[in-house]
Amino acid sequence: MAPGRKAKAQRASLEEIEARIGHVFSDKGLLARALTHPSAVSGIEKRSGSYQRLEFLGDRVLGLAVAAMLFEALPEDDEGTLSKRLSDLVRAETCAEVAAALGLGDGVHVGPTESQTAVGRRPGVLADLCEAVIGAIHLDAGWPAAEAFVVRNWRDRLSANASPLRDAKSALQEWAQGRGYATPVYRVVSRTGPDHAPIFTMAVIIPGLADGTGEGAAKRQAEIAAATAVLVREGVWPALPQAEAGP
Repeated sequence: MAPGRKAKAQRASLEEIEARIGHVFSDKGLLARALTHPSAVSGIEKRSGSYQRLEFLGDRVLGLAVAAMLFEALPEDDEGTLSKRLSDLVRAETCAEVAAALGLGDGVHVGPTESQTAVGRRPGVLADLCEAVIGAIHLDAGWPAAEAFVVRNWRDRLSANASPLRDAKSALQEWAQGRGYATPVYRVVSRTGPDHAPIFTMAVIIPGLADGTGEGAAKRQAEIAAATAVLVREGVWPALPQAEAGP
């Protein structure tokens, strides 16, 4: 069998891709277009016949769906922290991971001069395929279906993304109040170093618990370090997370 025919025979069918993504299309043409690499079309159909326009739409749908997930899951996080999480969760690398896990590259349709296997493994192409499939689902069945796809494939990633950016002060306050303790209070223990490079030592005080202390170049950094020390000591955080570095 010729190489081209062999590659074509190995390409996953639309039905196989539907099973992997958990959505059966009413309009199969949308899924076919979402899996069509620009190399497979030419002329005026270069953009409309490939996944490029669907990718544009899917990117916006993904952003809204993940933003809504973050808004509901993290009610204590401010706009800046939510924006950081959103950026990390919708970046091309994350989309490529989702596409690879679903095997979307197995169904990509490429031009005669391209290798389907090679193109289907490129991270940039995988990211495009993921967004294009989201856009296609949205056009085929509306927002609920597209949102459901995002929730299925981003839920665990959102949970894994939550801890590193979690504000230790908010986490400690929630933990303390949930166990009947008073709201944590912070006080300055000491300030050392020159005026242009001070080092603050802060203590967090919760009646009924031993104080926690932490150091930082700003009071807020030291407060976060103190809160983190208590969370780790009490077993709320099993491992020391990355402290928030904002002023």
